[in-house]
Amino acid sequence: MNSPGLAPATGSRPAGRTGKGSNRRSVWQLVSLVAANLYALPVLKHLPYPFLHCYACPLAIGACPVGTVQYFLSLGRAPLFTLGALGAVGAWWGRRTCGWLCPFGFIQELGYRLGRRLRLPPVRVSNRHSWTRWVVTVLLVMLLPLAVHEPWFCKLCPAGTLEAGVPWLALDPALRAMAGPLFGVKLAILVGLAVAVLVVKRPFCRFACPLGLFYGLANRFSRQHLEVDSRCTGCGWCRELCPMEHEVWVDPRSSQCILCLECTRCRHVRLVSGGVPPTAKGE
Repeated sequence: MNSPGLAPATGSRPAGRTGKGSNRRSVWQLVSLVAANLYALPVLKHLPYPFLHCYACPLAIGACPVGTVQYFLSLGRAPLFTLGALGAVGAWWGRRTCGWLCPFGFIQELGYRLGRRLRLPPVRVSNRHSWTRWVVTVLLVMLLPLAVHEPWFCKLCPAGTLEAGVPWLALDPALRAMAGPLFGVKLAILVGLAVAVLVVKRPFCRFACPLGLFYGLANRFSRQHLEVDSRCTGCGWCRELCPMEHEVWVDPRSSQCILCLECTRCRHVRLVSGGVPPTAKGE
């Protein structure tokens, strides 16, 4: 494996595998989006999703894990079941849930694809700024719920605004009449993100998502992770393929990696499950 300090090299890209995995991942993301909104199964409402999805969405069948954590903290109690469930998912999959199942992540990817169709110039933002996730998590998810007993992340979350706030106000005139300045702030955040996703890859996931931060920490010890072989030249192709613009050759177990496996189109990158790499014959 290459050393963390390896710089991108110039030259031709390595021979790659086909891009069929990308289409398969889109199917999984679409199925997850539909399955998360099957209101015919409201019996599951008390169980947390393994990804970010607002429980207040009109068709939601589960609870948002970040919202659940805030609720228990506002009561002065530890959300042991939710943290245990997320920990179990993270221990096996790391942050792969973000890349394959999260509806809000899927929506951001669709927004970026739209930006490419509109021929808007993409903007590359360094993942060095991902420390902002810690600010969001510590301040809005932990400290404020403990101090003021209100779920402040949920109050500002753009996923909640898109999936619950906008639909409910569109459906209920009484709620529209009750909308105050806070909803204007929520809407402004959502509009800002909607503009950003046209030119920046998954900005919410990279710089604001508390659940992504939690799963990202699990990347360090999860059974499923990426591995880069010694033949890698650091050409940067994996970064171009990555929805998170992650430099895989620098740190395959980075907290930014969502294990979408787009980078495995390069033959120097592979997925390792439980220590056994699924290497194709002849490689």
